[in-house]
Amino acid sequence: MPRRIVDISVPLEMGVASDPPPLLPQITYIDQKASAEGMVAFFPGLETNQLPQGEGWAIEMLNISTHNGTHLDAPYHFHSTMNNGERAITIDEVPLEWCFNPGVKLDFRHFEDGYVATANDVEAELKRIGHTIQPLDIVVVNTSAGIRYGKDDYVAKGCGMGREATLYLLERGVRVTGTDAWSWDAPFIYTAQKFAEEHDPSIIWEGHRAGMEIGYCHIEKLSNLEDLPATGYEISCFPYKIKGASAGFTRAVAIFED
Repeated sequence: MPRRIVDISVPLEMGVASDPPPLLPQITYIDQKASAEGMVAFFPGLETNQLPQGEGWAIEMLNISTHNGTHLDAPYHFHSTMNNGERAITIDEVPLEWCFNPGVKLDFRHFEDGYVATANDVEAELKRIGHTIQPLDIVVVNTSAGIRYGKDDYVAKGCGMGREATLYLLERGVRVTGTDAWSWDAPFIYTAQKFAEEHDPSIIWEGHRAGMEIGYCHIEKLSNLEDLPATGYEISCFPYKIKGASAGFTRAVAIFED
């Protein structure tokens, strides 16, 4: 059968509102002309005019966070412990068996920005699409943020997944989730407003903190989820292996066996 691959990742780039301003990536592009002097330095006696068209190599220097671009968060990002007291695993310790499994999409685009999805919301959507969660399903959430990636309001767009919604999935064996929003949780601007009114610290990062009870990973800043059906494909999201890190970049894709 032919295989069809749908890219559900965003590019790592500058000049777009992909993150809050202090966390934006910085990329220095060095083209073939600019690198020629550096290249010949490796080969004593070589002159730049001896290189093809005087060109060296293209290379980029990155000043970035592991949470820039589409990335997989490890349990260590959420807290120092998981599974009610165990040491939280870092991205290089995440079982690869978690990262290539059937995908399930929850369509939450109708929820208003800042809404915190509940277990009932998850259960209702699963009933609507006719799917029963299986262990290791990779569950991704399509929010209103997806089509706003790179726009000035992106970080403040989309609903978030609350603690009980997250635990609903984890208790059924899900170990990787994902969202096309900036964060698995609701945009911070809305949580801050609610905290100012209620002074309840349990609402801060509540979806992430569910990992303290059951260790899991999630993918943030996914793309093109509106192009996916609810089920019928696999998702691959193997993370870049960074020793002891809280996250790793991933070229997340949906794979269809048409």
